[in-house]
Amino acid sequence: MGLATAERLATNGDRVALLDRDSDAAQAGAKRIVDAGGEALAAYVDVASRSSVDDALAKVRGEFGPVEIMVTSAGIDETTPFTEITAEAWDRIMAVNLTGTFHCLQAALPDMLAAKWGRIVTISSSSAQSGAARMAHYVASKGGVIGLTKALALELAPRGITVNTIPPGFIETPMLHRAHQRGDLPDLDAVIARTPVRRAGTPEDIAAACAFLCSDDAGYITGQALNVNGGWYL
Repeated sequence: MGLATAERLATNGDRVALLDRDSDAAQAGAKRIVDAGGEALAAYVDVASRSSVDDALAKVRGEFGPVEIMVTSAGIDETTPFTEITAEAWDRIMAVNLTGTFHCLQAALPDMLAAKWGRIVTISSSSAQSGAARMAHYVASKGGVIGLTKALALELAPRGITVNTIPPGFIETPMLHRAHQRGDLPDLDAVIARTPVRRAGTPEDIAAACAFLCSDDAGYITGQALNVNGGWYL
């Protein structure tokens, strides 16, 4: 989803930075964008580490200037019965999904505040709206992302910065396929048959929503959850 969003924003004329713990994947994604005529760079980041986030954004600022848009799409999941979730597993999910979002947004905000303009989109999860069995730590972390989004939307709206969240539903991603291979999801065709629009979502569906929320056209929208889920939320 992060790569598709970067590609969509680059197509719209934005200079994009791909930040990832997998440096090779980030470099490959940036090369794809550049080869297609866009402007992109890649940087290593572990969002659970504030110093790593600060280092990555320093590279971005050095090459592209101030940060105007931030999309936080890094995330990890795990399926474990609640009584078997260890404190270490809880802390790791929170460190990446929730605290990582905090690090990225707080580190980028000075540029937006100085410019009196900014766009923030957090990627949360439809599971934080409906709940999900055996994923209490994941659901709690993504619920925190939704709450953080709303709090920042109110705090930053007078400063020209909008803050919205996209809770994806059933999206074809490596994370989804790993969950299916682990046996944590039923037959994918059966899930699609129950989806109101009768198909799985794509990373490009998320990217299109992100691009809109990051545009001037969405300047009067803040604190919202744009549910890109094919009708599952209903």
